[in-house]
Amino acid sequence: MHSHTLFRTLLIKARQQVHTLLSGNSLSKLHGEGYDLSELREYQVGDDVRKINWIITAKMGRAYIKELHANRELSIVVTSMLGGSLYFGDGDIKQEKLAEVTMLLGYAAQQNADLFTGLGYLQNHTIFAPPTKQLYSIESFFQKVYSSDTIGTSVEYNQAIDDIFRRVERSSLIFIVGDFLQEVDLSLLAQKHEVIAIVIRDRAEEQPQKLGEVILENPQNYAKIETHFGQKSIDRYLAKLQESDKNLIEHFSKYGIRYTKIYTDEEPIAKLIYLFG
Repeated sequence: MHSHTLFRTLLIKARQQVHTLLSGNSLSKLHGEGYDLSELREYQVGDDVRKINWIITAKMGRAYIKELHANRELSIVVTSMLGGSLYFGDGDIKQEKLAEVTMLLGYAAQQNADLFTGLGYLQNHTIFAPPTKQLYSIESFFQKVYSSDTIGTSVEYNQAIDDIFRRVERSSLIFIVGDFLQEVDLSLLAQKHEVIAIVIRDRAEEQPQKLGEVILENPQNYAKIETHFGQKSIDRYLAKLQESDKNLIEHFSKYGIRYTKIYTDEEPIAKLIYLFG
C-alpha cells in the first residue's frame, strides 16, 4: 500500500519547488505556434479547403480542418500511464516518481492560472479530472494517480492515445508521463496538440546486473519464469530495449515531440526546469 504520509510529503515538496524554482518559468514557453490553434473539427460545406489538415484527414478517413483563434488561456493536459510495468525492482518507486512529476506539472499549471485537465489510464479504468483551476480538484487527481493499484495490470498506450484524441477537443499542451516500454503512435495527437513525453525509468532497467538462477515475475500479469539471468540474457534484453528506445526517439523526432527522461534516483524538478527553458 502507498503511504499517505509519503504522499503528503511529496505534495508539499512539489508545491514548494514549483513556487520557488519554477517561478517565472511559464508552461506557455513550451507551446509553439500551435498556441493560436483552438479547434480541430470536421470539414463543413463552405469551409476554406486550405485549412484542411491532410494528415489527420487521411488517418480518420474524413476531412478535418484547423480553426485558428486569438491567444487564450493555455490548456494543460497531464496524462499518466499507470500499468504494472511501473512496479519494478524494490517496489513502486517508478509510480511514486511518476506521481511526483504529475504533481509538479499540475502545480505549475495552477500557479500560472492555466486550465488543468488530468487523465490517468489504468487497465480497466480512467481517472479523469475535468478542466479546472481549482487546487482541490487538481490535488485530488494527484492522490488518485499516486494511490492507484497497478500491480498485476497493464495499460495499452495506443488505446489511451486514441481516447485522449477524442476527449481533448481544444488545442492543448499535453504531457504524457509513463515508462514508454511499449510501442506508441503519437502522430495523430501531435497534429492536433503540442505533445511532450516524459519517460520514467529506473536505472536498473537500462543497466541490469547478473542475477544467476532466479525466478522472475511479470508485474503486469504475475507470470513467473525460472531462468538463469546471466550475461547472455542481459545482452538479449538490452538489444530489445535499445532497439525499442531508438524507434521511440526517432518517432518523437519525426513528429516534433519534445521529451525528457527522468530516473527514479533523480530530482524531476531539475529536468523540468531545463525542459521549460
